[in-house]
Amino acid sequence: MRKFTYLAPKNLDEAISLHQSYGGRAKYIAGGTDVLVKIKEGKLAPDYLISLKEILDQERPYLKGETGELFIGAFLTHRAIEKSSIVQLNYPILHDAVKNIGSVQIRNVATIGGNLVNAVPSADGAIPLIALDGKAHIYGTKGHRSVDLRRFFLGPGQCDLDRGEILLEVVIPPLRPRTGGAYVKHGRREAMELPMLGVGALLSLEEDMATCARARICLGVAAPTPLRCLEAEKFLVGKTVDEIALTEAGRIAGEESRVRDSIRGLAWYRREMVGVLVKRMGLKALQRAQQKVS
Repeated sequence: MRKFTYLAPKNLDEAISLHQSYGGRAKYIAGGTDVLVKIKEGKLAPDYLISLKEILDQERPYLKGETGELFIGAFLTHRAIEKSSIVQLNYPILHDAVKNIGSVQIRNVATIGGNLVNAVPSADGAIPLIALDGKAHIYGTKGHRSVDLRRFFLGPGQCDLDRGEILLEVVIPPLRPRTGGAYVKHGRREAMELPMLGVGALLSLEEDMATCARARICLGVAAPTPLRCLEAEKFLVGKTVDEIALTEAGRIAGEESRVRDSIRGLAWYRREMVGVLVKRMGLKALQRAQQKVS
């Protein structure tokens, strides 16, 4: 493996300054589960690795009392999110996703921020966070800024970070009443494999507990970037959420997808599975929303 110099800045400004000084010869690193593999494979060849691991001290996701927002630090491991009681109880769509990323050993090291900034279409963590209307909070030489997570991904391996900028956290707005969500990673097996498809559904219900007030349907590995199925969402609003409505929403989502033939599966099969899984996750989201008030 190519030799590099490991740098451990004490704060964000020092980290950004180092990155600016070394330019393209430097790479940020947190968990390192992707960066180090790419270095070993010769896909990356940095002279300097700038560690972000010890800069932000957040042990678990937390709710901000006065706003009800959920703050998820970019340097939190998948395991920390998986074990969070707040996530388990209130954000099961996110728990569904992180609990099957890699192995327990990987989840103990890999960070949610790394999963996002790698910007690969198969990133499990991105789908539920987009469905939850998450915002990426970013810091760089020009100060702080935020961007809707659905607009954060620009293409495979590309995200909305300027040179030297650091993703600090993802902030989730308060959940609407009577909301349930679910995510499935579809592949040959549940863990230790990249998904053939990732499908997330988030439904908010009217007071009758049957009519859709708002919908989010998000797909992974169905386009060059994580995809929200806006037409399928629009179709569901105002409809009674049942198998018939969700079957049609799944069909529309399949048409909105941009799946292609790959080593993971043929396009026709993956498009069909979008419909199947949207229906399945929609029914699970409905059940979870109803259980919240029962």
